[in-house]
Amino acid sequence: MTSFASAMPGEFGRTRAPGFLSRHLREISVAIAYALLLASLALRQAGFFQGQFFATWVSAAPVLVAATGMTLVILARHIDISIGSQFAVCAVLSGLLAKTGLPMPAVVIATVLVGAILGAINGVFVAGMGLPSIVVTLATLVIYRESLRWARQGQFVRDLPAGYQWFGLSQHAGQWAVLLGALLVLGAFAWGMRWLAAGRAVYAVGSDREAARLAGIRPARVVFVVFVLMGALVGLAAMLNAVRFADVDPNVGTGWELQVIAAVVVGGAAISGGRGTLVGSLIGVALLATIGPALVFLKVPSQWEKAIQGAIILVAVASDGLHRRAR
Repeated sequence: MTSFASAMPGEFGRTRAPGFLSRHLREISVAIAYALLLASLALRQAGFFQGQFFATWVSAAPVLVAATGMTLVILARHIDISIGSQFAVCAVLSGLLAKTGLPMPAVVIATVLVGAILGAINGVFVAGMGLPSIVVTLATLVIYRESLRWARQGQFVRDLPAGYQWFGLSQHAGQWAVLLGALLVLGAFAWGMRWLAAGRAVYAVGSDREAARLAGIRPARVVFVVFVLMGALVGLAAMLNAVRFADVDPNVGTGWELQVIAAVVVGGAAISGGRGTLVGSLIGVALLATIGPALVFLKVPSQWEKAIQGAIILVAVASDGLHRRAR
């Protein structure tokens, strides 16, 4: 593993590694764009920071948790577009379990486990059978969503117990619990990706699957675990999102996968795998989540939100292409 790590450009060793600015140019660029957006708001609409800024981060917390899992998937050179459907299934299940009288810790654990099972199903087909991840997750996206639609017939999960919303805390304390929980999850995974062999294995598989195999890593096992973690984190994200409302909408999460993938790509993760950081995903989530509320405060027509987000994503993907050509 040592010799393999020393040969990897920028992620494992220092041999032939580019400088810090070169390796983290995307993250730095996105951070500067985010800082400029906040500065613009501070100069023109300081009221944004009197409540909306914190509310934006709370609403982005579930996206941040899912983006943590999506970063692992993309680093391993795969994609999961079924997470919106998984999100809806886990959210509805959490509400139904809470109505049975289960204590909230048990509801959280069960929801995360169900998410892990849904992710494992994707992992079996992708890692075990070698099928393209985009095809597999497109199929499960439809299967999970339509199964939930058939089971619920559009009915919300209502009459939730008092201890469900905001985990039984006050709204202010619950908001902090949701946000800090998301940041702790991201911090734990960021530490693991940096310091644990398992984290380096994800980079290795995404950079060069065959070289990773020759170095003693089992690519199929790594990919399977990544999809299981993706599902588990989606389950946790669904829980963090569901407790913010009085009812659970079975249609929640529609189009959510695009939001998560966009944040990860904008944050610097290469679609080609093997390159990216969780800190970059954090910055990507922050930037994309702030654009909508910022446009409202800056009195820009709301229809520009998607156009601006699309332009940012296009620039991010184009920069990846230029980076590969330069290398």
